[in-house]
Amino acid sequence: MLRKYGYTLFFAGWMILITVLSLVSFSSLDSPKLDIPYIDKVVHFSFYCVSTFLGCLFLRELTGGKIKMSKGIFLMVFVLVLYGMIIEVVQEAFTDERSMEFSDALANTLGAITGGVIINYLFSGKRQLKWKI
Repeated sequence: MLRKYGYTLFFAGWMILITVLSLVSFSSLDSPKLDIPYIDKVVHFSFYCVSTFLGCLFLRELTGGKIKMSKGIFLMVFVLVLYGMIIEVVQEAFTDERSMEFSDALANTLGAITGGVIINYLFSGKRQLKWKI
């Protein structure tokens, strides 16, 4: 049974992880600080790229591949961009040490689009991966 819903569980777990990491403060941790320029933007981009990739596989699994791939990609990118914007607003409104940043929303959006491009590349053309199950 877990195999049948593997992408669903993985996507749900990934989204829970992103939500928690986006809303919890890590400033109280006594750990060495690495000063890598723009690393937070790379993290945002990566999280949303993986989210779109997993989300599209989740939609494929959920519908048995009956949803058109282009529609699934568009839907997942749209939902995740909206989700990223909501998270930014929630950070500003409900956390003390997190703030809303346009550059974070931009990194989220670019990551989501990139994840969609990767899915499209992997499941189109003469490659072995088939969208329909």
